[in-house]
Amino acid sequence: MTTISTEPPRTALSWKLVPAVLLSASGILLFGMENDPAGYSVLALSLGTAAIVDAQLLRDLALIAAGIIIVSLVPLNADLSISHMALMGGALTLAVLVPWLVSKYVYRENIIKFPVNTGRKWPLTAKLYLIGVVALGYFILPVYLISTGVYQNWPDASDPTIFWRLFLGVNAVGIWDELFFICTTFTLLRRHFPDWLANILQAVVFSSFLWEIGYQAWGPLLTFPFALLQGYTFKLTKSFTYVVSVHLIFDFVLFLALVHAHNPDWLPIFLY
Repeated sequence: MTTISTEPPRTALSWKLVPAVLLSASGILLFGMENDPAGYSVLALSLGTAAIVDAQLLRDLALIAAGIIIVSLVPLNADLSISHMALMGGALTLAVLVPWLVSKYVYRENIIKFPVNTGRKWPLTAKLYLIGVVALGYFILPVYLISTGVYQNWPDASDPTIFWRLFLGVNAVGIWDELFFICTTFTLLRRHFPDWLANILQAVVFSSFLWEIGYQAWGPLLTFPFALLQGYTFKLTKSFTYVVSVHLIFDFVLFLALVHAHNPDWLPIFLY
């Protein structure tokens, strides 16, 4: 009996990889290097080559590109003024809503999902992983933030108003990361590439975005593996709730480490 493979031929996969790699490269240019002319040019080239290679790939990359473009139009920094938080919050919201709305109501598809209540209990390994995330954040984040000085990319939270705005901002961006990079970008790329490859492609854009947010110096050595782990975790759990829990727990340690970095006498719970 002859088995018919459902996987695309390697040559087809190779050609589809070209526009996808260009899309990821545009994220490096737009967010990592803040070179908008080059970034938009590479993004346009990505969509142009996708139009030649595969119509479905073009549709999916266009959704991701829409989100990337929307986010690239606003400054990505830790300015905690009400006007900037509203501007950035609006852009991040649209970057998730536009691809989802177009996919659902224009393409008539239901591929972009944000599974909150999966009906599955978290196994012991998943709960232990959350504890591991706390431990990793506790030992790594203060050393990274203070030794490199990148904590100065975030404002001093000595003022109570800034304290709570920083807490809100860190958590809001963490939730958005999972909505856009994992539930949207990773999901759409998985239609065309093996999971491991789709995960690498999304992680490049994910870590590039975090670079502009403030995770600079040797930050990519921290953010890129984190982005890969989040994609892999979503693949295993199929749960938006779980990956957000991982992210927010890590970000809570980040928040405490930022407060400590600006005010060493505060929160004397860190070793560094």
